[in-house]
Amino acid sequence: MQLADRNLRFGWWALLFFLSLGAVLETLQGFKIGWYLDVGNETRRLMFTLAHAHGTLLALVNIAAGLTARNVDRFSLRPSVSFALIWAAILLPAGFFLGGIVIYDGDPGLGVWLVPIGAALLFYSIARIALDLSRRK
Repeated sequence: MQLADRNLRFGWWALLFFLSLGAVLETLQGFKIGWYLDVGNETRRLMFTLAHAHGTLLALVNIAAGLTARNVDRFSLRPSVSFALIWAAILLPAGFFLGGIVIYDGDPGLGVWLVPIGAALLFYSIARIALDLSRRK
């Protein structure tokens, strides 16, 4: 239960954070801030949008994992899965966001290298949950 609670708490706080990021992006759009909207900043806009979208989705995945662990009999989150889900929800959007802060001739910055690490953690955690639920009797 403690791991499920941890993922639930993290998921709800992450959801608040990434929805707030979406509001900031809408504000940049609304005030037509050139650093965000100019034609040469398409990569930045894409990276920030990807950070917002992935962060929001992964917050919901953490909430779903916590609720699954609480409500499915004889199923609990493994510590490695809880850890991987939380870090995937941090690294994936952080990689997109950091990759968009400084762009090089239309290419994202070095922060984008966090994305594959977060993706690998996400793949592991989802595969492990699916396998554990399938083996449950």
